[in-house]
Formats: sequence, C-alpha cells, structure tokens
Amino acid sequence: MRSQDPALGIRGTDTPPDAPLVLVAKVKGAMVLGAVDADARALGLVPGLTLADARARIPDLIVAEMDAGADRHWLQRLARHCAGWTPLVTTVPPDGITLDIAGADHLFGGEAGLLTEAEETFAGLGMAVRLACAATAEAAQALARHAPLPIAPLSSADEREAIRALPVAVLGLEDEAEIALRRAGLKTIGDVAVRPAAAIAARFGMAAVTALRRLTGEEQAPIAPLVEPEPLHFERRFAEPVGHQAAVAGCFLDLLRMAAEALEARGLGGRRFVLTLFRSDGARHRLAIETGLPTRDPAPVMRLFDERIAALADPLDPGFGYDRITLFLPVTEPLAAAQPQLDGATQDSEALAELIDRLSTRLGPENLCRLAPRDSHIPEQAQLALPAIDARAPIRWPTPPPGQPPQRPLFLFDPPQPVEVIAEVPDGPPHRFRWRRKLHEVRLFEGPERIAAEWWRRKGGEAPGQGGLTRDYYRIEDARGRRYWLFRHGLYEEKADPRWYIHGLFA
Repeated sequence: MRSQDPALGIRGTDTPPDAPLVLVAKVKGAMVLGAVDADARALGLVPGLTLADARARIPDLIVAEMDAGADRHWLQRLARHCAGWTPLVTTVPPDGITLDIAGADHLFGGEAGLLTEAEETFAGLGMAVRLACAATAEAAQALARHAPLPIAPLSSADEREAIRALPVAVLGLEDEAEIALRRAGLKTIGDVAVRPAAAIAARFGMAAVTALRRLTGEEQAPIAPLVEPEPLHFERRFAEPVGHQAAVAGCFLDLLRMAAEALEARGLGGRRFVLTLFRSDGARHRLAIETGLPTRDPAPVMRLFDERIAALADPLDPGFGYDRITLFLPVTEPLAAAQPQLDGATQDSEALAELIDRLSTRLGPENLCRLAPRDSHIPEQAQLALPAIDARAPIRWPTPPPGQPPQRPLFLFDPPQPVEVIAEVPDGPPHRFRWRRKLHEVRLFEGPERIAAEWWRRKGGEAPGQGGLTRDYYRIEDARGRRYWLFRHGLYEEKADPRWYIHGLFA
C-alpha cells in the first residue's frame, strides 16, 4: 500500500508513466526504499537503498510514500480471507501470513493442491506471492522469504537441506550479531547448526539458539491465530406473549443496558443496533439504526429507535404479542473515555453527532450528506458527498496562509461553463471574457496555476475533466470587483484551439 506525498516529488514532468515504481519510508531521518516493483528490481534497486542513491542510479523514478497502517490493514484482510483454508491463521508483519494446515490440507488435495489454490487465489487479486510448506511456522516463513523454491512442497530431506542453505539473516538477530557471525565464517544456517548450542548462546544469547531450533524443527512454537470476536447478541424470551408498548420498551431498555455492560468490558461502542421483534404467529419486525459515533449510552439509542418507529409508514402491529425480542450489534468500534474540555468542545461535538443521528434516522442516511476531502488534484474530484452518519475521523481541509485569499472558490460549476476569452498573447492571461452574454473587463489576475491531467488515464475527449489535457487556472477580478476562477483547457502544443471555461465564483 502507498500514499502519495507531493513533497517527495512523486513524478516529475518529464517522468514517463511506465517508469519504475519505488515505495519509500523515513528511517533515521533519511528516505529509504521500502519496496520496489519488478522493473526497479531488474535495474538493481533493492529495499534498504536510500532514495538519493536510487535517484543517482535511475533519475526517472515514480516515488510514493509507504503507508504502514494501510499495509497492516491489508495484511489483516488477506489473513481473514485465508481462514477459508484453515482456522489457524496468523499474520507475520510486515508482509507474511502463516497457516497451520495440519488436518486441513487433505480437503484441498494435499499440500500441493492447497499451495496451488492459494497461488491462484492471490493471482486473481493481482498479487504475486511466495509460498512454502515446512514442519514449523518459522521454517516456512524463512523458506518463503529467502529460498528459491518451486510451489511443490519438499520432502523432509530436501526441506532440511533447503533450511541449512538459508542465510543467517533468517535468525532475526541484531545487525552487530549478524555481522559477527559472517566474520566468523558462519554464513548459513547449516554453518551455525553444527556449532555447539552452548557456544552460540554464550556469544549471541538464547534467542539465537531458540530461533535455530525452530528453524530446524527441534522446537515447536504454537501460532496465535486471528480470533474474530463474536458480534454482541442479546435475547429475551417470554413465557407469555407481550403486546403492551410499555412492556416492550422496558425489555428493550434492559437489553440496551446489558449491551452497554458488554461493550464497556470490551472497550467498544456500538455503531449499528438491530432490534428484532418476534410475534407469536411467526411474523417478525426488524428495526435498525446507526450512529455517527460509537456509543454505549442507552438513552440516545432509545431516542433513535423512537424516531425510527415514528418514521415507519406502517405502525408496528403486535398482533397477539411478542414472544421473543433480540438485540444485535453487528458494527462496533473502540470507544475510550473522553475528558470534557473547559470550553465544552467535547459536548458540542457530541451534540452535533446526536443531531446527525436523529436526522439520518428520520430522513434516511442517503438524504443527509457531508462533504469529505478526497486526495485528488483535480478540482471537481477533490471532495466527496458521503452519508453524514458514515463519516469517520474528520480530515482537515486545506487552508490558505493567514492574510492570503483562498486558492479555491467555495462555489464550483458542474460542469464548468464555457466562456469566450480575449488574451493579449495566445498562452497568456485573459484580457476580457464574455460569460452569459455579458462582457467582463479583467482588472487583476493571478496565475497561471497549472494542473496536469491524470497521466494514468486514457487521453482523449474535449469536455473538461474527461480528456488528458492540461489546465491553466487564473483567479480573475473584473472591473466591478467580482472574482472568478477561469481556466484554459489545453496547451497550444496539446491542442490547436484550446477553449476557456469558468469553473467557480469566489465570495
């Protein structure tokens, strides 16, 4: 996974779109390659090389910053996907997954069949993986990372030989200890394995001996499988059906209190609550609400359910009564204790969240939206209208420096409206323009701000936002003091007669 940062100089204006791609991370104040694609590796770039050295060797590089959080999230998702082969799955950060397939491989045609299915599954996701089977989890990870193995599993003898040929780096020792081993002539696991364990422990510690034993199969270490917590589910049964509204509300409040205790024990808050009422004749009524922030307070949840019931087109009909009521919490999130600030900021945010919850419940989540910033340099694609109740942690919108006018107008035309422009020079700023049959004399201008097209998309098309043409934006003020945001769609070397558009109005 990667996140783009303009400060890295991801791609220069002359960088070809098929240039090698490298991902970088900051290590001890320096930008170091954390991952490289196949083209970069073929040119001699390897992880651990500094970005400056990589650019010195290959100036044309596409550079992106690594996103460790996204990598962990993606690894967890892949691990959960692997649970279809065996329930004993664990992650080995930053890029490894271990499966204990004992007793499960026969369901897929043995080890070879399971490896082939795993390779095909990940290939369908567009991922290239290295797979290996071994007697221990540590040995399998070491073989997958360092040995040039085929997909077919090895015999016991071949596995021992392959492990003994691995470099000492698989022991996971400190850099100084690994260098000391190499200087002593111990470059492979086989070289270390023939030495007395007492001597290895005295020089490099018991961790080295333990790692060696786990690689060679002399010691087993159980893996800690991923355990998905069961969704919270609460139920109340009645000996006699109940149909009185007060009795149903009281039972529901008891279920919410039970849920609050369970959520507090787990350090969680509920985001989605599903109430199901089972009638004695077999019919059921299902009501669901969502909250913008995780909560375990029964009072606001009760109010939201009242809003939900009031918004129903058909009122709830208890019939001959309900004999069972269940409460299900399919979506939960961590919820830590919050300390209110002296100025009441915490209370204000909670009040806003409660208002959004009530309006979303009454009007429908799709009818109440919130604008969220999007990582795109194309103006009309720099924001998304998302359901307000689904909004996550707020992202700070870009703000101009103090005392400076905004770089972007608050109001954008969708689509941009064509204008007729007269410029002093073909590629210069507008001198006057005609919009909606009115002529505007340009008094002041700022620009151009050049915004390149998305180079990874197919070029073509004349409409703004659909072609691969460059835009030159100008902030314009006319003789009456009104300010506009105009752009020329295309350079003259890209198009013989580029057109002009007005994209927005400044306040």
